[in-house]
Amino acid sequence: MTAVRLREARIGYGDVAVVEGVDLTVADGEAVAVLGSNGSGKTTLARGLLGLATVLGGEVEVLGAPVGRLRRPPPAQRGRIGYVPQRHTVSGAVPATVREVVGVGRLARLGPFGRLRPADRSAVQDAVAAVGLADRLGDPVASLSGGQQRRVLVARALAAEPELLVMDEPTAGVDAASQDALAAVLADVSATGTTLLVVTHETAALAGVLTRAVVVDHGRIAYDGPLAGAGSTDDGHHHPEGTGLPPARGYRQDQPRVTTDGGR
Repeated sequence: MTAVRLREARIGYGDVAVVEGVDLTVADGEAVAVLGSNGSGKTTLARGLLGLATVLGGEVEVLGAPVGRLRRPPPAQRGRIGYVPQRHTVSGAVPATVREVVGVGRLARLGPFGRLRPADRSAVQDAVAAVGLADRLGDPVASLSGGQQRRVLVARALAAEPELLVMDEPTAGVDAASQDALAAVLADVSATGTTLLVVTHETAALAGVLTRAVVVDHGRIAYDGPLAGAGSTDDGHHHPEGTGLPPARGYRQDQPRVTTDGGR
């Protein structure tokens, strides 16, 4: 089955297209990096799959269902898609434990008024264990380091047992140990057949998991092929091999990892 299919897709906000003329097919079980500089359109492309950006034209299908203009995927689809947004920490006015935050991810399978059953609670525990935080299940999320909070967001997405997992900059702003832990988690998730779509500036931490790269430049796909072919040259510009297209700027596979977070 095809997890993602776009044909001449135009995606943006309001009536303004950020991504135009995109053809893209992602097969079930693939692990794909979506690369590009800031403002290239890579995040808008991913948000269009989730109904968080507007499909202005063309065709966008996710897990076999269309994502139409001005509407999100149907409710039945939402529990099948996991999403880790582009933010580094979990925040909120009301204190919450790791169990409670991750449990929110399970609600996509139940609907807005559902109650967690034993099987759902087990899925939450499994998701927390998968990201290496089983011993922090009852701890306040605010007590965790930034890297650990990122892993909580991943666990929240995994709790729904998604068929497609979309992640936006999952390794940004966290230390090397947390990046390594995330890579191990995603390797396990990918091995189960879950499709991965990871929006990122750099792929060093996840190079053992991601096998295909899609480079977005000025709202269009400049390269689509093996991850190894989406390398950088010494001038910091991407030169898509065999495409005849101009270089895309701004990301590097060999970009050093951020080590500002002292937590694991």
